[in-house]
Amino acid sequence: MSAAADSRTLQFLLDGEVVRVADLPPTTTVLEWLREHRGRCGTKEGCNEGDCGACTVVIGELRDGGIRHRAINSCIRLLPTIDGLELVTVESLAAADQPLHPVQQAMVDCHASQCGFCTPGFVMSLFALNLENPAPTRDQVVDALSGNLCRCTGYRPIIDAALAVPPSTETTRWSRRDAQSAARVAALQSIQRSTALAVPGFTAPRTLDELAEARAAQPDATLLAGGTDIGLWITQQLRELPSLIYLGNVAELQAIRQDDAGITVGAAVTFSDAWPVLVAAHPALDDLARRFASPLVNNSATLCGNLGNGSPIGDSMPALIALGARMNLRCGPSSRSVPLDAFYLGYQRKDLAAGEFIVSVTVPHARPGLRLASYKLSKRVDQDISAVCAGFAVTVIDGVIVDARLAFGGMAAIPARAPQAEAALIGQPWSHAVFDDAAEALRQDFQPLSDLRATRDYRLIAAGNLLRRFAREHDSASAASLRVSALQPR
Repeated sequence: MSAAADSRTLQFLLDGEVVRVADLPPTTTVLEWLREHRGRCGTKEGCNEGDCGACTVVIGELRDGGIRHRAINSCIRLLPTIDGLELVTVESLAAADQPLHPVQQAMVDCHASQCGFCTPGFVMSLFALNLENPAPTRDQVVDALSGNLCRCTGYRPIIDAALAVPPSTETTRWSRRDAQSAARVAALQSIQRSTALAVPGFTAPRTLDELAEARAAQPDATLLAGGTDIGLWITQQLRELPSLIYLGNVAELQAIRQDDAGITVGAAVTFSDAWPVLVAAHPALDDLARRFASPLVNNSATLCGNLGNGSPIGDSMPALIALGARMNLRCGPSSRSVPLDAFYLGYQRKDLAAGEFIVSVTVPHARPGLRLASYKLSKRVDQDISAVCAGFAVTVIDGVIVDARLAFGGMAAIPARAPQAEAALIGQPWSHAVFDDAAEALRQDFQPLSDLRATRDYRLIAAGNLLRRFAREHDSASAASLRVSALQPR
C-alpha cells in the first residue's frame, strides 16, 4: 500500500519495518502504543508529563537529503504526529545476539546504572547526542541530559559513560553511517505523503490553505503543534479532547525566513530549530535558550505554541515582547499582524477571533544602540518553571535612553510590559540612579500574587534587582565589552 493510498492509516518506520496503525484514538501517546500495543517495555513511564525522561525515544525525519534524529519524550507525544517519521527505541540499538551499542556498553563499563528504571531514557538521550556529536564536551553532555532524572547514581557515572563512548562507532549497528544509510533514507522516503492524513478525530493538513479550510470547517477543534502542553491535558488532566488539527506537516509553518522586518518563525518550528537562529541574531538570549526546558521538550515544543499558550510564567514571552515581536494570524483567506504585547488580553485570553490561528511570529533585528538582556529566576537551573522572568530592550543614543521596553513573566496574569518603569527611563541618561528609580516604579506596574514558587514581596524585590543588574551589566564600559564578546567565534 502506498503512502498516498490510505489517508486513514498512519505509517512510520520501526527497525526498518513500515508500521501501519489504524483504529486507535488519536490521543494515544507514543509511549502507550509502544508498551501496550507493541510490547516494548524498555521505554518507561515515570512522570508521564515530560519531566523525568524515562520515556525517551528518538525520532528521525528527512532533512536536507539525510535523516535528522532527535530525542523526545514519548509520554506526551501523540502517535499520529510521528506519521512519516522513523521511531527508534532502546530495543532498536542492539539485537539479543549482537554486541551492545557503544553507548550501552559505556553505561555498563562505567557502572552508570543502579535500579535501572531510568537507564533506557539516558541511553536514548546519549544515543541521540552521539549521532549528532561524536566527541561532546562535559558541558554538552550535561545539557543533553538535562531532561533525564536519576534517583540512584548521582549522575557522575552517567556523565563518565557519555564521555567514554569511542568517537568512532562506524562498525556498529546504528552507527552514524548506518543512521544515514541509503536504504534507511529510501525507506523513509517511501512513506512520505502527498495528501493529508485524516484519521477519525485527527487531521494533518499539508498546506496553509488546507489548514485554513480545516480550521473554518472545525472551529471548535484543538490546534496541535508540539503537544508538550496538550499532552498534559491528556495524561494529567484526563481531558476528553475535541478533534485535533495538526500543524506539523504544513510546509509553510515549518519555515524560518529573514528579511528587513526581522526573523519570521513558522508556527510548526520547534524550539530546537528556532533558538539557534534567534540567538545568532540576539546573542544576549543565549542563556535563556540554554535554560529553556530540556532538549527532549525543545525537540517537540514550538516557539509559536509557547507564545500561543500565553502562560503568565512562560519564558519566551518577556524577551520577545521586549524586542517588539509581532504575531502573524490568519482566518480563512484574511491575515493580520498583532504586537505580541497586545496579543494577551487577560489570563488565558488572547486576541484571536473565532477560526483564527497563528501562522508565525516575527522578531525584529537588533537596532542601533540596543542593549538587550533576559533573566530567569527559578529554584533550579535546569527544567524548572520561573518565579520571575524578565526581558529588557533599551535603546541608548549618545548616552541618552531613547526607548525602553521592559517585560516580565510571573508578575501578573499575563506576560506584560512595565509602562511606569519604562517612562522613568526614557529621556534620561544611563545611570544607576535612573535605574533605581525605574526599579521602584515597578511597584506601580505590578501587583503580583504569592504562590508556591515565590511570594509577592520576593517577586517585586527580584524584579527590581534584575533591572538594577541589567543597568550594571550594560553601562557604557560593560556594553562595549559585551559587544566585543558577542563578535567572538562561538
